[in-house]
Amino acid sequence: MPNQIHDVVVVGARCAGAPTAMLLARKGYRVLLADRATFPSDTVSTHLVHPPGLAALDRWGLLPEVLASGCPPIATYSFDFGPFTIEGSPAGCGFAAAYAPRRRVLDKVLVDAADRAGAEVREGFTVEELVVEGDAVTGIRGHGAGGRSVTEHARVVVGADGAHSLVARSVGAAAYEQKPKLQCSYYAYWTGLPMDGRFETYVRPDRAFAAWPTNDGLTVVICGVPMRDFRANRADVEAGYLATLALVPSFAERVASARRVERLVGTAVPNFLRRPYGPGWALVGDAGYLKDFITAQGIQDAFRDAELCVRALDRTFTGRRTFDAAMREYQESRDGQVLPMYEFTTELATLDPPPPQMLRLLDAVSRSRPAMDGFARVAAGVTSPADFFAPESLGALPV
Repeated sequence: MPNQIHDVVVVGARCAGAPTAMLLARKGYRVLLADRATFPSDTVSTHLVHPPGLAALDRWGLLPEVLASGCPPIATYSFDFGPFTIEGSPAGCGFAAAYAPRRRVLDKVLVDAADRAGAEVREGFTVEELVVEGDAVTGIRGHGAGGRSVTEHARVVVGADGAHSLVARSVGAAAYEQKPKLQCSYYAYWTGLPMDGRFETYVRPDRAFAAWPTNDGLTVVICGVPMRDFRANRADVEAGYLATLALVPSFAERVASARRVERLVGTAVPNFLRRPYGPGWALVGDAGYLKDFITAQGIQDAFRDAELCVRALDRTFTGRRTFDAAMREYQESRDGQVLPMYEFTTELATLDPPPPQMLRLLDAVSRSRPAMDGFARVAAGVTSPADFFAPESLGALPV
């Protein structure tokens, strides 16, 4: 119903917005969830859900629906650096494996859960602008398929609308810890390329690629090119993609016996954190914090933000904290958890060869089963890179 007053309007209904709306609605708040997309639908994504993300889905009671889609478990993470390979288990948070459901599967589960919780879900709804009174955001203005513009008011508008967030842009959300686009990746789906429950990454000078299984017996294969080579590679993206795979002949042979079933999709993203709140507004997911997808952390980051933001808003609405105090705690908690992985990810995303000291360290890791499992848990976001690479943690490695 147009022109009603909501507690929260959430702009963007994918991995950050739908859980935010769902969790708020479960607490009894009046929530409008709007997205220009309709569901089910795909979006550009690595769509890998590591154990921390599975734990969130489990807490919300949604994991059975995701697993029922048939996406296979991924119990082994392998990192081939050429001279040596690190292969370990990502197990953590009560889960022994990761899963990689297609976004048309995962996002539909999340949107439906928000609807069941009592949120009003408007698919195919384009938000044109924010409504501002004084210095505070008080709602949105937008239109559905019919084109008639409507205004919706809310106590808080949450931007879950991605890296190019209209909400963040409209309020001038300040960015910090910024880094440019570091690499561009192209990915496609293949049939006849079995992975046997493995996530495989291959690192070669100035190039990297990875593969893992998903729904419908398909395997996603993604190849990365540093931004310094972007223009040259763009002249023939497919040739560059296949040339990257050819750097590992054994994998190229596996691909030669498979068949690509979808077109190549490419993307590159900047790296930043944004101030995630202000008068009448908040940001979750990629709208508030974005880093390169080379470590595939985005989905569980979005889930974490949803829970942290909902906790802060609930404390505000129930009068236990002021809005500024609760949202400042949200920002501090988010930043404290993500900054070590942010630095680790952006280092990897340069696709620069590891410096000699790091190469020696990784070689030592490859000769210790506990250390290999530890490295896999870092890649899965189970263990902080700051903890794993601390001198006291690495002191027992073979030399």
